[in-house]
Amino acid sequence: MYVTLSTEQAPAFMVSGTKLPCQSKVTVLNQRRHETGTHFFREGDKASHVYEVKSGVLRLTRVLKNGRRQVIAFGLPGDIIGFPNGDQHHTDCDVIATAEIVAHRRQNLEDGEGDPETHQRLLRAALREISAMQDHFMMLARKSAMEKVASFLIVLSHRTGTPVGNYTTFSLPMSRADIADFLGLTIETISRSLSILRKHGTITLETPQIVLVQDMQALIDAAQATD
Repeated sequence: MYVTLSTEQAPAFMVSGTKLPCQSKVTVLNQRRHETGTHFFREGDKASHVYEVKSGVLRLTRVLKNGRRQVIAFGLPGDIIGFPNGDQHHTDCDVIATAEIVAHRRQNLEDGEGDPETHQRLLRAALREISAMQDHFMMLARKSAMEKVASFLIVLSHRTGTPVGNYTTFSLPMSRADIADFLGLTIETISRSLSILRKHGTITLETPQIVLVQDMQALIDAAQATD
């Protein structure tokens, strides 16, 4: 997940023409449950597989030379993670909400073996990731703190939200520090932005991890860049 309001960032099963097929027997055999707190892979590990997120949330991070952490992306249902830099993973990856993950062997994809539909789906996912990454970098450079936070909430709402009457509710399995390191902000700025949205009646925090969007149009307005 990158912060972009483009429809191309919707999970594969929500994008027109990319509906996920029924799971094959091989896919089911390769699907595993990974508990919260599990390290999935580390930067520099050999990248023998790419991974399809069926449920849960993963966090991809890098530690900079000065010791500061950067959250690169979050893996949500429908995302493909683990695209390598050469033969190695270029981020750390850990599970922040218990996840069901399907492992796809890179060798089969590169050789053109295996299920053709799966191969095409992973290719589309790679292209979506490139496009979304470019949009995300533009957002980091051009948007204000409030616009970044509002955009982040909108994407999570679209990707994982559940309608509740006229409202939408979704969880924030990532910490405020995770969000700050993802958006290039401070924890204090994240908290202040959420407080402003609450004060205006745009959202309600039912718990620190559960968001209820009460006014989606106001949230969209808050996310619009002011060039």
